Amino acid sequence: MSEKIKKRFIAGAVCPRCSQMDKLVMYQQEGKSFRECVSCDFKDEMRFTNGRQELQTRVNTPEEVKREQTQVLTLEPRDFSKK
Repeated sequence: MSEKIKKRFIAGAVCPRCSQMDKLVMYQQEGKSFRECVSCDFKDEMRFTNGRQELQTRVNTPEEVKREQTQVLTLEPRDFSKK
């Protein structure tokens, strides 16, 4: 039984062989990522290398760092009965 491969177009991508825009699709097969041109049948394996560290933002900051950076102020209640 063959599994159906879900291919997705890569918006704005230019084919390295035929130089046509918006003709590349990306799909995964056997744990590997591939790109393929629907116009000229160009095909290659996409190899992603993560050589750079992700920029620190509020979204990907660990909770313990957020707690360290959070300032908590304790205010004493005012007694308005003394005048």
